[in-house]
Amino acid sequence: MPAAYLVDGILSGTGIRDAVNGGYVEPEQLGLSAPLSREIADWQQRYEEAHFDGFPDNDVAQLDIQGAALASRAAAERTDVEFGYYSNGLLKRLI
Repeated sequence: MPAAYLVDGILSGTGIRDAVNGGYVEPEQLGLSAPLSREIADWQQRYEEAHFDGFPDNDVAQLDIQGAALASRAAAERTDVEFGYYSNGLLKRLI
């Protein structure tokens, strides 16, 4: 089975979850670029803040759009790895 990861904004995560083996990995460990790794970390921090605010609908919608775009960019950088997106606000995989 090929490696598969989910961009995931769970509390105290790294922004990237191993969809096959479980657990979280640092974006840099996957060979993602420094700019994309920073954007994932910043996005994950905003997702944590939304969690503490009770997941306001508009915030979750915007974060999910951004998270899905980050997953697409990660997939473009690592074409040998599958990336998807999981919405913690909606508790479901979106892509």
